[in-house]
Amino acid sequence: MNEENFYQFSTLTVIALLLAFYGGTYLLTLLIKKKKENTDAFMVSNHQIGFGLGAASMTATWIWAASFYGAATSGYTYGISGPLHYGLWGALMILFIYPFGRRFRKLAPNAHTLGELIHARHGSSSQMILASSNILGSIISLMVNFTASGALVSVLSPLSFQAGVVIAGVGVLSYTLWSGFRASVLTDFAQLMAMMAVAILIIPAVMFALGGPQTLSDGMSLLTPEQANLFSMDAILNQGAPFFVAVLAYAIGNQTISQRLFAVREDHIKPTFITATIGYGAIVIGLGMIGLMALMTGMEPIGGDMNNLIPQMVSMYLSPVFIGLFFILVIGSLSSTADSDLSAMSAIVMADVYGKNIAKNKPDPTKMLFIGRLTMIVATLIGVILASFSMDILIMLVFVGALWGAIVFPVIASCFWDRVTNTAFTSAVIAGLVMFCIARFELVPMVSMVAGLFELLAAVGGGVVLGLMAFGFCGRRIGVIVGVLSAIVLAYFSIGFLREYTVLLASLMAYGVSTLVCIAVSLMSSSKFDFSQIDQKVINYDPAKPAAQR
Repeated sequence: MNEENFYQFSTLTVIALLLAFYGGTYLLTLLIKKKKENTDAFMVSNHQIGFGLGAASMTATWIWAASFYGAATSGYTYGISGPLHYGLWGALMILFIYPFGRRFRKLAPNAHTLGELIHARHGSSSQMILASSNILGSIISLMVNFTASGALVSVLSPLSFQAGVVIAGVGVLSYTLWSGFRASVLTDFAQLMAMMAVAILIIPAVMFALGGPQTLSDGMSLLTPEQANLFSMDAILNQGAPFFVAVLAYAIGNQTISQRLFAVREDHIKPTFITATIGYGAIVIGLGMIGLMALMTGMEPIGGDMNNLIPQMVSMYLSPVFIGLFFILVIGSLSSTADSDLSAMSAIVMADVYGKNIAKNKPDPTKMLFIGRLTMIVATLIGVILASFSMDILIMLVFVGALWGAIVFPVIASCFWDRVTNTAFTSAVIAGLVMFCIARFELVPMVSMVAGLFELLAAVGGGVVLGLMAFGFCGRRIGVIVGVLSAIVLAYFSIGFLREYTVLLASLMAYGVSTLVCIAVSLMSSSKFDFSQIDQKVINYDPAKPAAQR
């Protein structure tokens, strides 16, 4: 299929669709617009989000443009197991934060960001490391989502890539600017309902347009043995394991997730995260099947660009009505995450930068809101500019995942172990990130003893990942046992093998090195922290809290 006969809407039709979506979203936010906004409501809805809105917002935020294109690419590249690796591990990582989230809320029930908790625990330097990594991650996320909008608009209409980027930026900013997080949560609910409805229609429509299950059964002959294998080692090592490691870091390090954790009513945390886990997995695995169907029909992506897979399949086999629905589906997914990124960055700058470090816990609420809105405007401009360069999305995602990977153990240990110091936290994160960069960009030859040492450190990282999961759900003793045994087993299999999988090696090293440094430096100190101090230091910026919503 050539780009010339790729179905395209007219410019007027695309503008009408975009105006209908963003105009409708903006009108929806007018329902909650207040003449005098409340800073705590602007950042975390006064910690009173209910189960339904919370679960929908978490699901919609986790499902972003990269979920669609990444899942389809995984299905097209790795075959049957590809969508499962992409959707299942992403879903489990939503569930993973739940046990640690309860601890975060118990220590700092009035927090707006995870950085505020770390500030109370360690001070400004550790807090700013976490805040800076979150801002960088959210900027990259914005760039990814605006890039997806530009690509979609340029493929399905005569409008340029840059036009699609700018429209998405202005559209998202327009409805998020005034009410912040409250607007993000409310629109997430509507956007998720639309995404689910469209996904339920489009996925079977594509399958039957291809000729139904029989055609796909016949297409099995086009798959390689690895692609036809549900337990493909190629898929596990190149897709499943690196993604598992990366999204684990996202679960702990991403402010868009922790912001919802602090916003949901404490008694609704468990059902919210379980529901979001199921919703994310079902939608993303389903969308990944479109990539698998493309593989089974022998389709080649236009220009070799995997991001064209889903638009191409929809354009080739469905009617203009379904193509229009698909257009709204992608715009809704990227917007639901982009508005969360804007809300996350505004909360970080309001609370972590201004509230804690400039105003010293005595901020001016009016100035605080102004700073939050200004942050959204600046972030949108930066996201639009970066998106215009159309960078490689997957490389950026892996880098941010590793950055957060170096933070995971120090953050969790700081909330459970009273021996962790500010020096331990800071040095662990820096060491983990430096070693990741050395391994990921192969700054030293990956041979001989150097490669063996890196593989051992990565094995430790693998043990940390599995140990933390076991610790979260089964307690400290089980977590330590699982972590140590996993590291030993992984070390046996990693030596001489893992050096061939650079992305996985580097990502696991970020965990392993930061963990070893954090433990070693913490044990050098005899001081012990009183966790009850955290609640006293993390405050509401609007003390008069509304009654809990029932």
